[in-house]
Amino acid sequence: MDKSEIKAYIAWFLICIVWGTTFLAIRIGVESLPPMLFAGIRWIIAGPILFLFLIVFGVKLPPKSELKHLMLIGVMLIGLANGFLVYAEQWIPSGLASLLITTMPFWIVGMESFLPSGPKFNKIFFVGLVIGFIGVATIFINDFENLFEPNYMFGILCILASILVWASGSVYAKHKRFESNPIMRASIQMITAGILQLLIGFLLGEHTKFSPSTNGYLAIGYLAVFGSLLGYVSYIYAISILPVAFVSTYTYINPVIALFLGWYFLDEKIGLPIIIGTIIIFIGVGLVQYSNRRDYKNRQRIPSQLSSLKN
Repeated sequence: MDKSEIKAYIAWFLICIVWGTTFLAIRIGVESLPPMLFAGIRWIIAGPILFLFLIVFGVKLPPKSELKHLMLIGVMLIGLANGFLVYAEQWIPSGLASLLITTMPFWIVGMESFLPSGPKFNKIFFVGLVIGFIGVATIFINDFENLFEPNYMFGILCILASILVWASGSVYAKHKRFESNPIMRASIQMITAGILQLLIGFLLGEHTKFSPSTNGYLAIGYLAVFGSLLGYVSYIYAISILPVAFVSTYTYINPVIALFLGWYFLDEKIGLPIIIGTIIIFIGVGLVQYSNRRDYKNRQRIPSQLSSLKN
């Protein structure tokens, strides 16, 4: 294991811990701030700070050929995926939002399976997928009636949209070749997403409702420093070195932290269905990851076998 891989695993560990806390910060922020402006300010603070820091230390700008791809990834991963999540947390508890995000590896492995070099569907993957969605259904047993409430249902749909866009952007970012510095790429993505979210916020008229409380300011500061500068930079670095399906396992750990913090600070309920559903989801995701690793090893073994036959 070389130094870059060690750093990538450290970055993955930071994502596991830090992003587990951001669900609470988002939930606190949207209590006093309109969602898109709240989200956009966070990124428009973090992005330029990181960009200027890198310029001062002599990090080169990405070539023009990469810019449109970086901006697209920024729009997908942050502008839309993060925007949908923040919007959803106006009505969805932070712990529940984090639990729904645990289905991310399903979508990432599923999307990669359509790529020529990606994993292929098999029985283990299918069983894991079914088990995972049984877990999601279990979580909503006591909230079935709430699904018919427009705002609650809209929040669930926003989280689903967030998952799909984030998974798509992650797969695209992983399989698109870049020569530029990954941290510089992250800064450009933050700036792009921040501008987009602020524009959406102004178009929605959110500036007329902008009156942050002390908690709102604290939430913006925390998310800008820890969620963006530390968390997102770590994510972009990790997926540039490690398999994106592995990096997505941060979603196993985030809910544990988010559920505890939501219960401790916001009195969010943790009932038996949530505990059982979480365990079932983890089993399903574990099977999907096992299927993905086994398929990857088989694909690695075939070229070596062909090589030995030639010899």
